[in-house]
Amino acid sequence: MLPLCRTFRRGIATVDIQNFIKNSADRYDRILSKVNMIQIGNGACVAELKVEKEHTNPLGGLHGGMIASMVDALTSYGLLTHKAAEGVPSVSVDIHVSFLKGAKCGDEILINTETIKCGKSMAFTECRITNKATGEIIAKGNHTKYLLT
Repeated sequence: MLPLCRTFRRGIATVDIQNFIKNSADRYDRILSKVNMIQIGNGACVAELKVEKEHTNPLGGLHGGMIASMVDALTSYGLLTHKAAEGVPSVSVDIHVSFLKGAKCGDEILINTETIKCGKSMAFTECRITNKATGEIIAKGNHTKYLLT
């Protein structure tokens, strides 16, 4: 995450996050390689994903771990663009995800994140994952981060 923070200090574009994800073949966040960043800035992030077999659980639905990973990573990316955070690295303090509806292979989902509050040492973010076609909420997440200074 530190190289990404250095990128943010000099200014960030949506393509920077997309490239960061694509170049993560040796890290856990490689599972996000097919997430398409639409827009990032001002503490928020908008992305989309077409659910494929690699994102599913044994029952064929979008895996809860994939959802939790998207909440974790995408809220963090949005936070790094918040003016109060300014690229400060952070660590998770709490992640809470409510799974409200399923998604299956072929479904397109939309991920919207927002930084709710960013103080000197703590930041609070929210995430909403919806079915792109129907607008139905698939999952909602809250993510609290400790800001390292």
